[in-house]
Amino acid sequence: MAGRAAVPEVIWARPERTGRGPKPAFTRADIAAAAVRIADAQGLDAVSMRHVAAELGCGTMSLYNYVPRKEDLYELMVDAASGEHELWEPTGDWRADMLHVAHQTRELMHRHPWMPRLMSGVYGFSPNALRYLEHCLACLDPLDAPSGTKVELIAMLNGCVTVYVSNELATAERARSLPWSQEQETAVRIAYLGSQVASGAYPRLAASFMEDAGPIDLEAVFQRMLGRVLDGFDPGPRPGPG
Repeated sequence: MAGRAAVPEVIWARPERTGRGPKPAFTRADIAAAAVRIADAQGLDAVSMRHVAAELGCGTMSLYNYVPRKEDLYELMVDAASGEHELWEPTGDWRADMLHVAHQTRELMHRHPWMPRLMSGVYGFSPNALRYLEHCLACLDPLDAPSGTKVELIAMLNGCVTVYVSNELATAERARSLPWSQEQETAVRIAYLGSQVASGAYPRLAASFMEDAGPIDLEAVFQRMLGRVLDGFDPGPRPGPG
């Protein structure tokens, strides 16, 4: 395939376009934007070199002069989406700043539902991803912890948000595919679960439901999850036993 390297390389270390000829008709930003538009509208599986080339109005083979591999195309997409992160002046309250980062990441993934599938350390060193990481580390300046621990905190928080959003997206997708309403589905499942708990076979579950039988506040669950992750890195005083 034209432009394919015989040895490992990083797309960001390559010139914008290889080969001789006239001035390039497209930039990597153009290609990334086209791929993101396709993924946003039709899903990640719809993204192909052929589809992106058609979106740009060029030949598929010519696109390989800009992007040698589909994996590189994915990396361009992740970088483009990462550029949507708002990078603000840290407030000095590292917990508040990191909570803001997490909520912003969740919103970004809902705007681009394909992103959780591509969240990988392999794609974590693009220009916008590096700016994002540097920003997070700046937010963590007040935290009394080694740099490696701070990077671990960022990775753990991102991982939790990614898993949470993946579940949200999968739940929404399943609801759209049902031949009945989500409310009908929920009612049937709750009735079945209630009958099983009432059988006496699951006393601990029964006690749990007796304690809190109301609907689950998913926003509150998300907030508690974030708080518990940050608690694990908080060097502040802890209440003693009893």
